[in-house]
Amino acid sequence: MSNMHYLLEKVYQTNHLTKEEITYLLENLTQADREILYNYAHKTKQKYYGNKVYLRGLIEFSNICKQDCLYCGIRASNVKVKRYRLTPEEILACCDQAYELGYQTFVLQSGEDLWYTDEILVDLIRKIKKRYPEAAITLSIGERRVETYQNLFTCGADRFLMRHETASKELYETLHPTMRFEERRACLNALKGIGYQVGAGFMVGLPGQRFADLAEDLRYLMELRPDMIGIGPFIPHSETPLAKEKGGTLQDTLVMVALARLLVPESLIPATTALGTLDPQGRELALKAGANVVMPIITPTSVRKQYALYENKICGDDHPEDCRYCIERRIQSAGFEVDLGRGDSQQFVACKS
Repeated sequence: MSNMHYLLEKVYQTNHLTKEEITYLLENLTQADREILYNYAHKTKQKYYGNKVYLRGLIEFSNICKQDCLYCGIRASNVKVKRYRLTPEEILACCDQAYELGYQTFVLQSGEDLWYTDEILVDLIRKIKKRYPEAAITLSIGERRVETYQNLFTCGADRFLMRHETASKELYETLHPTMRFEERRACLNALKGIGYQVGAGFMVGLPGQRFADLAEDLRYLMELRPDMIGIGPFIPHSETPLAKEKGGTLQDTLVMVALARLLVPESLIPATTALGTLDPQGRELALKAGANVVMPIITPTSVRKQYALYENKICGDDHPEDCRYCIERRIQSAGFEVDLGRGDSQQFVACKS
């Protein structure tokens, strides 16, 4: 047995690799090895979640952000982006529409927009929970005070998505001039300690990123054991300092999705919209490589194109009902079964039982 086949068999059987083993694997993967990796990741996903793909309704409620991340299209320094902010009433209307379309999870995502105070967010979450008590509320609103996270959890928020972006301190602080590496980690630890189902994750293909950095990303996820793992390609935006950099590839991102599935097998892993932007079959390929969540967009079409973290994002003109049924057909044609339930992580379910 070759060293590569040994490592692929090891990660499939034990859900464990050292940083050095992951780095070696990434440096030496052939196309034949990738097919074995994807197959093992698919089998592992089937073992934990069966053939189900969970749908979440994504509401991008503000593109205003105080941070200035070098790769992001809605960074504070981008004066060309047309800013918007949905009112709490408009967000509630989006939740109404999502529920009518069958979604049992509402993902509320925004830039770091402090107009939404603790009071406003607590009131909004309470209203959503009163109207739809069986639905899960996922927040993705960036770094806040621990007290804020606690208040939002106490009033009904269930999950929190916060990509760690990169496990390399040097790379993180180069790409995030207004942020601190240690603070990001502290936020994730606080969220987990409070009791949220927590999502972390990273980008693939960042300028200056090495295989060893990607290996460290996976090792960090093995340590954190998040309920959700978001992995997407770096896609350059023309109005950022990284406009002329080379972007991440579909192939490299699929490899990282598959390895995340094998190393943190109980996690929920989205097939991201960014992968669908890189390739028309990108999301379907991710589902076949271990992903099991898709997040159709509920954001009103009047503002949707302004939530451009990267350019040429798919589904910009699609109405929510079109997205819902389009993605359902695509999931089924790829051989999977759509599940519109809450879709809690296996780790969370095990802890509750």
